[in-house]
Amino acid sequence: MSEFDFDLFVIGAGSGGVRASRIAASHGARVAVAEEYRVGGTCVIRGCVPKKLLVYGSHFAEDLADAQRFGWNTDGATFDWPTLRDNVAAEVNRLEGLYGQTLSNNQVTLFDQRATVAGPNRVALADGREVSAANILIATGARPLIPDVPGAEHGISSNEVFHLETLPRRAVIAGAGYIANEFAGIFHELGVAVTLVTRGDRMLRSYDHEIVDRLVDISRAKGIDIRFDFPFKAIDRNADGTLTVRGGDAGDIETDLVLFAIGRVPNSAGLGLEALGVALGPDGTVMVDDMSRTSVPGIFAVGDVTNRVQLTPIAIREGHALADTLFGGKPRSVDYRSIPTAVFANPPLAGVGLTEEAARAAVANVQVYRSDFRAMKNVLAGRNERALYKMIVDGDTDRVLGLHIIGPDSGEILQAAAIAVKAGLTKAAFDDTVALHPSMAEELVLMK
Repeated sequence: MSEFDFDLFVIGAGSGGVRASRIAASHGARVAVAEEYRVGGTCVIRGCVPKKLLVYGSHFAEDLADAQRFGWNTDGATFDWPTLRDNVAAEVNRLEGLYGQTLSNNQVTLFDQRATVAGPNRVALADGREVSAANILIATGARPLIPDVPGAEHGISSNEVFHLETLPRRAVIAGAGYIANEFAGIFHELGVAVTLVTRGDRMLRSYDHEIVDRLVDISRAKGIDIRFDFPFKAIDRNADGTLTVRGGDAGDIETDLVLFAIGRVPNSAGLGLEALGVALGPDGTVMVDDMSRTSVPGIFAVGDVTNRVQLTPIAIREGHALADTLFGGKPRSVDYRSIPTAVFANPPLAGVGLTEEAARAAVANVQVYRSDFRAMKNVLAGRNERALYKMIVDGDTDRVLGLHIIGPDSGEILQAAAIAVKAGLTKAAFDDTVALHPSMAEELVLMK
């Protein structure tokens, strides 16, 4: 018999923690998980899943308008926010139950309470109990960053946005990343007057600049007020309950809601890690090697708390790899190259591999191929919105280094194409592939 109560104790039941628990248990390990809030983590409970459902719901505004050009009479159509909000919440509850069921079906012990690391191989539970574990996994994720400005308490984060009693008439969204741009599109389509502000001079810095510039142009054409170089100074609450966002020389903005989407910071505070000597970054990042090992033997970390790549599929892969390494006899790490990503803005954009900017800094001979077109549906709908596809190629080897697209269904289209980039296929391989006509995806093999 083992000297420990568990072979693996996981703190945090998000995507990475649940996957690590399930796989470890399937290898025969005795596993426990502690979760102080809700099983499922940020993605399922207050992140990508409910947000994507809001994206679907908001897009009906344009679909209904376009439908009239296709012969449908949509007069009298109305929108009810509580219906969408509550149905999304019900779906989140359903998914939470499935995650809990997964743990139960795999004989994983679940503690519905906070847990901290009490010492080497020791975990303290909020109810006063203490258990032992041969291995401890930190999978506590990250939380929204709130700026240190006067009146910040008057704003909300993406944690609270799914529970609004009513939609505001006006909203200021602070941020330049995917969360900010996605909620700008959601709120705008639901009839909210949106102002998107950022301290910097660009949105979505990690994405191809030309693709992002197209998003900014389209967003502005739709009516979203985008302001760069906006030094967020303070928020004042007015007597009538409205808010004034102070921007110094950039001016003030009157609004009804402020949403902070300026980044996320690792959830490592108060876990007892520093006392044990676990190395942490200045922002609380749990420092790990390529096998997810911390600086203390027997303590590991995966997911957003490590701040390697803050994406749900990456957390899942890290958790799976760790479980295989510890208990499956298959030591392995995660390959972080050519990760496909998407921003579900309106319109969505997606990319994989090197951007044009990154390629020109790394490769001597870069060839760029483009397709700039209007989707067939947009043509008949009378919508002037244009899609843009870009292929970045090493001119010496013909290898495709990156693909970047903006337009309808970009995330769906890019997933299959990302396989080709990951596999190192050439531009000639794309050219030799017969186009699937008529479709938007065919532009991937027709770029000049």
